[in-house]
Amino acid sequence: MSYDNTCKYLAEKYPGDFARWLLAFDTSDIQVLKTELNLEPIRADSVTFLQIANKILHLEFQTTPKSKTPLDFRMLDYYTRLKREYWCEIEQVLIFLQATSSEIVFNIQYVDKKTRHSYRVIRLWEEDPTLLLANPALLPLATLARTDSPTDLLTQVAASVDMIEETDERQNISACVQVLAGLRFDKSLITQLFREEIMQESVIYQDILQKGLQQGLQQGQEQGKKQEALQLIMRLLTRRFGAIEPEMQEQISTLSITQLEELAEALLDFSSQSDLVNYLRYIFLPQPNQKD
Repeated sequence: MSYDNTCKYLAEKYPGDFARWLLAFDTSDIQVLKTELNLEPIRADSVTFLQIANKILHLEFQTTPKSKTPLDFRMLDYYTRLKREYWCEIEQVLIFLQATSSEIVFNIQYVDKKTRHSYRVIRLWEEDPTLLLANPALLPLATLARTDSPTDLLTQVAASVDMIEETDERQNISACVQVLAGLRFDKSLITQLFREEIMQESVIYQDILQKGLQQGLQQGQEQGKKQEALQLIMRLLTRRFGAIEPEMQEQISTLSITQLEELAEALLDFSSQSDLVNYLRYIFLPQPNQKD
């Protein structure tokens, strides 16, 4: 289940509600922008761009602070791309969903020598739930807000969901609530307060399920490709040099697909297993920092 996709759905389904919450800006003239930018296209399920008058609201949702590209640099990267594309004022808000003590969630800027770029950070577990509870579009986020009694808060959210008159909206909001509540509450409590069949009937549940399957399949394909490359390398090395030491096998298994492909080419020039030892030693040798 994708928590980030759920937040993206909410922001794009109810852009006005998010603009009022984050910018105190009340308008119906809001456009959801495409999530692909020029230069080397980048797409992210957790990113939403809203154009409001002559301003862009960039929303970035994060379940955890872990990121392949450091989050502070990613915010700078998005900012420069958005500026190049639209050349207007840009408001960036990085929203962390799950409580953590990581230093990353307290960082509000990217700093590198003479470069400094600031952005806004919201840690949902520190947010007052009052405003979130008052808006159906923000009810799913309310489940993760500040409280001394999480169970009472979830019960209050469930009661607010039941008050939504329109059936489709109630089903979709309920599904989003249950998905995000999973970051904080046991499934037994969630199913006790919400009807599971309503969630399964909702559009957002089906969409999230499909995207989750697609992402899992893609990850499986990448993992399968690496496994095939690793098996091929080990067969070639064993045929050429006999048994490979377990320590070297462990090192080889940590190589990326690109590194495995490079090793496959390099081993053609190896004359002994010592060449393999030296090759791996070079790969895992800490590289000196490059000077400007």
